[in-house]
Amino acid sequence: MITPLDIENKKFSKQMMNGYSVEEVDDFLDDLTVDYTKNYKESTELRAKVEELSKSLEHYKSIEATLQNTLVMAQTTAEDVKNVAKQKADQIINEAKGTAQQRVQELESEIIAKKKELEDVKKQFDIYKAKMESLLISQLELIKDINKEDI
Repeated sequence: MITPLDIENKKFSKQMMNGYSVEEVDDFLDDLTVDYTKNYKESTELRAKVEELSKSLEHYKSIEATLQNTLVMAQTTAEDVKNVAKQKADQIINEAKGTAQQRVQELESEIIAKKKELEDVKKQFDIYKAKMESLLISQLELIKDINKEDI
C-alpha cells in the first residue's frame, strides 16, 4: 500500500517540452497527500478498531461458551440432585410403609393378646361370681337354718 510519505516524496522526471507544470503537479500532489493522509489515518484507526472489536468478540464468545457449559453442567447437576432426592424420598416412603405395616401387625397381635386376656378375666370373674353366689346361697341357707332353730 502506498503511504502518504510515498506520495509526498514522489518526484517526477522533467521533460523539456510538453511536460506538466511542476507547480501544478506539486500542488496536486500536496492536496492528494493531505486527503490520502487523512484517509490512511482513518483506515489505520478503523483497522485497529476492527482488530480490537474482533478480540472483544472472541473474548465474549469464549465467555458465552463457558456460560453455556456451566448452564449445561448446572442442569445436569440439578437433574442428578432431583433424581437422588426422589430416590431418597421413595426409600423413606418404603421404609415408613414397612415400619407402619410392622407396627400394625404388632398392634393386631397386642389386640389379640388383650382380647384373650379380657376373655380370661371375664372367665375368672364368672368363676368368682359363681363362687360368691354359691357362698352367699350357702350363707343364706345357714342363716335360714339358724332362724328356724331360734323359732
